[in-house]
Amino acid sequence: MSDKLKSYLLLHLIVFIWGWSPIFGRLISVEALPLIWFRILITVIVVSIYLIGIKQNLKISRINALKLIAIGGVIAFHWFCFYHAIKVSNVSVTLAAFSTGTLFSALIEPLFYKRKISGYEIIFGLIIIGAIILILNVETQYTLGIIFGVMAAITSSLFTVWNGLIVRKIESPVMTIYELGGGLAVLSIFLSINGNFSPEFFKVSLSDTLWLLLFSTIGTAFPFVASVNLLKKISPYTMTLTVNLETVYGIIWAYFLFNEDKQVTPYFYIGTTIILFAIFANAIIKYYQSKKLNAVNEQRQ
Repeated sequence: MSDKLKSYLLLHLIVFIWGWSPIFGRLISVEALPLIWFRILITVIVVSIYLIGIKQNLKISRINALKLIAIGGVIAFHWFCFYHAIKVSNVSVTLAAFSTGTLFSALIEPLFYKRKISGYEIIFGLIIIGAIILILNVETQYTLGIIFGVMAAITSSLFTVWNGLIVRKIESPVMTIYELGGGLAVLSIFLSINGNFSPEFFKVSLSDTLWLLLFSTIGTAFPFVASVNLLKKISPYTMTLTVNLETVYGIIWAYFLFNEDKQVTPYFYIGTTIILFAIFANAIIKYYQSKKLNAVNEQRQ
């Protein structure tokens, strides 16, 4: 099995795990801000224990540390937008809005990677959005959820592209601890300034605590480190495109677990097929582009 194929299989495993993220957002009863604060806190503790166990050297330059802390702040804001969208609407609407990340990634990635905007990437992004619109008949009562879902998509595209640039210089576990530690610090400062750290903030039920522990370990720590590391081999656009399967998984789980009013109709299967087509078509195009580039390089040598 080639390294490229292994990378894609690992990516799909990560996306499958991420498909449970919105479900955890519904299962955990606390509001979005305490939810993500506890999530990041537990994840930082878990990753720290892992880094101590492998005796990882955490020393990096000051400028890289500041960059990672800033990215961590964006990640914290992204998670707030995502889970706040779920709280004010539902899982299906949030994921529908979040799927617009493919289009944003197609526009943002070329700016930072200093390459031309690819026409087919824009087309695939629009196809994904069209497929999600086909799956979901979004109602105007969920406008706020749509707004925060789109904001989550934009911030996700941004930090994925930034991580893709930095991961070539710094090990992914080191990036994770700096980013999430920075996100925790930024969020804690924000909560302190706004007076959110009240006794009620720390009152978490036993069931919420158990869900948070499961969410932060299996649902956050492992996929976060693994996804950052995959950016060495997979482009941010490809990762963002594949993450749209999270929408499919999330809607399926929400339908069966929460009986959301977004029914699984024939349009769902049509839309899902379109999403899968876009993902695999992108992978095939990337493969042949890479093969063609390697052939050109071999001829030059």
